[in-house]
Amino acid sequence: MLTIAPEAEALARFGRALADPIRCQLLLALRNAPAYPSDLAERIGTSRTRLSNHLACLRDCGLVVGAPHGRRTRYELADVRLGHALDDLRAAVIAVESDRTCADAETKGCC
Repeated sequence: MLTIAPEAEALARFGRALADPIRCQLLLALRNAPAYPSDLAERIGTSRTRLSNHLACLRDCGLVVGAPHGRRTRYELADVRLGHALDDLRAAVIAVESDRTCADAETKGCC
């Protein structure tokens, strides 16, 4: 049964998904078009096992869905608006000064 997550929980799920570079690459790849895991693994340059674990995380976060196609499963963003959100986030991140990093070396914290 699908339920609507509270705003803060939805953002936390999105943040968890974006916390890993492979999951970021997966979301960006799926924003362009649905794809099969084997194609995604090849495109991203990771093993199918590792990719499968990341897809499971994205499914659990509610960001991607799998649609069975014969013996294979094709993945896509759960909502087309996620693609727009990713584009907006990319534009915001690109606007950050290039000499700044998020991790603070002294405190091991984040900006």
